[in-house]
Amino acid sequence: MDNIAGQKSSLAWATNISVVALVLLWLIPTVGLLVSSLRERDQISESGWWKAPFPVELTARGRTGTQAAPDGDAFVVTGNIYDDEEARTYFPDGGGDVVAFGTRGVDPTEFAAGTTADLGDGESLTVNADGTYRWVTPEDPGDRGQRVYFAAQSPPEFTLGNYRQVLTADNMDRAFVNTLTVTIPATVIPILIAAFAAYALAWMDFPGRGLLIALVVGLLVVPLQLALVPMLNLHNRIGIGQSFMGIWFAHTAFGMPLAVYLIRNYMAGLPRDIIESARVDGATDFELFVRIVLPLSLPALAAFSIFQFLWTWNDLLVAKVFLPSDDASKVMTVKIADDLLGSRGGDWGILATAAFVSIAVPIAVFFAMQRFFVRGLLAGSVK
Repeated sequence: MDNIAGQKSSLAWATNISVVALVLLWLIPTVGLLVSSLRERDQISESGWWKAPFPVELTARGRTGTQAAPDGDAFVVTGNIYDDEEARTYFPDGGGDVVAFGTRGVDPTEFAAGTTADLGDGESLTVNADGTYRWVTPEDPGDRGQRVYFAAQSPPEFTLGNYRQVLTADNMDRAFVNTLTVTIPATVIPILIAAFAAYALAWMDFPGRGLLIALVVGLLVVPLQLALVPMLNLHNRIGIGQSFMGIWFAHTAFGMPLAVYLIRNYMAGLPRDIIESARVDGATDFELFVRIVLPLSLPALAAFSIFQFLWTWNDLLVAKVFLPSDDASKVMTVKIADDLLGSRGGDWGILATAAFVSIAVPIAVFFAMQRFFVRGLLAGSVK
């Protein structure tokens, strides 16, 4: 009875659970990137993004004070390690409970908080959980305190400072404009050319059409890396060299095979009756293309435009090859790779923020046009 038309399959719940699981699985990297972009650098280095709501144990260092009070044959220095200027750079808002401490960088948590560490020669150090310490030394410390390493609990902290640092970086606004300058023409130009070519391959009879279709399919498997140097040499010979026009032509050439293949398959699947009726009424091929085929092919055009926009926006290799290396011509990927990643390779907060800023526009474009995406991809796959 489960297969009766109009009744929902008993496996519908399994399908729904699978879809939800896949969606959550795909969202995990994006959520992790967003959470990391809002965290402090030290907290990112100590724990994963999934532990962001919980306190983090950070290792820091500082020095004791130097104002010693005589105590028999020794001198005693007391104070709070969080009052030290160097320690405050790790905990600007005050740290949590001290867990352990030490006097050597190779073993910064050698002693548990609250215990008295014997440093030898009659010298001892005690650091309590609240950060207070008591340093006993047989000699006057003079103007140099005892080096102290300690591990303390730091409360979870979120900040927009990473975004301010990325968005206000030198010429980042210029890089954003350059990315749009490259991406929009590099998306529109191949669509315009491929649409004409796809119509010719789908609805016009001429010698060698099958060979051209096979050639287009063959070009899909050619790695673009093989064409970078020859194409750059060609650009230099014709005078466009490393320029925005050069990168437009490069992205157009690299995107044309998929564009022609995808749009041609869609156009070939359009109802033949509509095309034949228009021809009987005296419509030319150009009129057929503009008034009938092109409007009906909007899903395929939108699907390819999403692909091309994402590839071009996120491109680094082609931009490095076909654009000048000066700061005024850098796109966002090159700006992030050269200026942010190059100088802050270990600053994961900056890296996550830069990555999230760079994907914001492609995500907006995808969600704006995603209703055409599946329709365009499945076009021509079945009859």
